[in-house]
Amino acid sequence: MAHPRPLLLSGQSAGWRNPDMSLSEKIWQINWVLILLTCAVAGAGFAMLYSAANGNMDPWASRQVTRFGAGLGLMLTIALIDVRFWFRHAYIVYLAALALLIAVELVGSTGMGAQRWIDLKVIQLQPSEVMKVALVLALARYFHGVGLEDTGRIGTLLIPIVLMLVPIVLVLKQPDLGTSIMLTAVGIAVLFCAGVRIWMFATVGAAGLAAVPIAWQFLREYQRQRIWTFLNPESDPLGAGYHILQAKIALGSGGPFGKGFLQGTQSHLDFLPEKQTDFIFTMFAEEFGLIGGLTLLGVYALLLAYGIAIGLRSRNQFGRLLAVGLSCNLFFYVFINIAMVMGLVPVVGVPLPLISYGGTAMLTVMGGLGLVMSVYIQRDVRIPRRGPADEM
Repeated sequence: MAHPRPLLLSGQSAGWRNPDMSLSEKIWQINWVLILLTCAVAGAGFAMLYSAANGNMDPWASRQVTRFGAGLGLMLTIALIDVRFWFRHAYIVYLAALALLIAVELVGSTGMGAQRWIDLKVIQLQPSEVMKVALVLALARYFHGVGLEDTGRIGTLLIPIVLMLVPIVLVLKQPDLGTSIMLTAVGIAVLFCAGVRIWMFATVGAAGLAAVPIAWQFLREYQRQRIWTFLNPESDPLGAGYHILQAKIALGSGGPFGKGFLQGTQSHLDFLPEKQTDFIFTMFAEEFGLIGGLTLLGVYALLLAYGIAIGLRSRNQFGRLLAVGLSCNLFFYVFINIAMVMGLVPVVGVPLPLISYGGTAMLTVMGGLGLVMSVYIQRDVRIPRRGPADEM
C-alpha cells in the first residue's frame, strides 16, 4: 500500500556541512516576517485580555505582555543556538520534561480538580506543555537516523511508540485529556512525516475504535459528562452545558462585523465563562465578528505556512521533522480550541496559542517558534545520519 513520502531530500551527503555561522550572520538570517506574525497574534491577545478586564490592563493583559516579552527573548535566544546543539541534546530535553511530569505526581500543586502544575513561585509551570515540544524534538532526533526502508518495520517503531506512550499515560493521570490528545496527535503527525506507512495508522486506528468501550470505563465522571454534554448541550443548559451554550451565543451574536471593541455583552456581563483562557476566541468573535475571526485565523494560517515551508526548506531530516512537527503542534492548539468553543468537539482544556492567558503555554509556544527559527537560520546545515563522532 502507498505510504507518505518522508520529508527527505534525495542525494544527501552524509558528511558535508556548512561552515559555522557567526552570531552576526545568524542575526541577519532571522526571519522577521515570522516574528511579525507572532507579534500580530499576541497583540490580538493583549487587546482581548484588556477587554476581558473591562478596559483595564490588570490583572491579565499586563502580565501577558510581560510574559510575551520574556517569550520573545526566549524565542530569539533559542533561534540563535546552533540547530546541531538541539539535535545532540534532544533526548536530554525529553528526559528533563519527563522528569518534570513525574515531579507533578510527587509535588505538583492542584487546581480546578487536577494536579498539573509545579509552583516555581514566579510562575506555575505546567510540564505537560513543555512535553509537547520535547516530544517533537525526541521523535525528530530518532527518525533522523532511520532510513526510509526501516520506517516500515514494526521493530523500528517500538522506541517512538514508547516515547509517546509514557508521557501520554502520565498526563492522563493528572488528569488532562486535552493535552494527552494533543501529544497523541502531534506524535502521529511526526510519524506520518517521517514516512510511516498509512496501513499502520489504519490498523492502530481500527484497534483504537475497538477499544473505545474499554477506554470509556477508565474515564473520570466529569470527562464522561463532557462527552454527553458535547452530544446534547441543551440537556443541562444551566449546568454541564452552560459553557458551550454561552460560547455559541457569543459567537452568533457578533454577526459579520461584531459589536465593537469592549462592547461584547456575553463577556462583559459575565455570561461567558473562562473568557480570558479557553473561551477567549468567542469573546474575540463577539467583538470583531465573523470578519475579525476569519482574519485571526488567516494570520494563524500564515504562521503555520511559514513553519511548514521552513521545514521543507531544511537540508537535514532533523530540521524538517522538527519544524513541521512544531507547526503541526501549533495547528492542533488552534484547531482543538476553536472546534471546542464552536461545539464541534468536547470541551477540553486547550488554550488558544499566544492569545489565551497563561504563562507556560505562552513560553512553550514561543520556545517552539524559536526552534523553528533555528531551523530556518541554519537551513543549509547538513547533519550526518549516523556516527556520534560526526555530530559533535
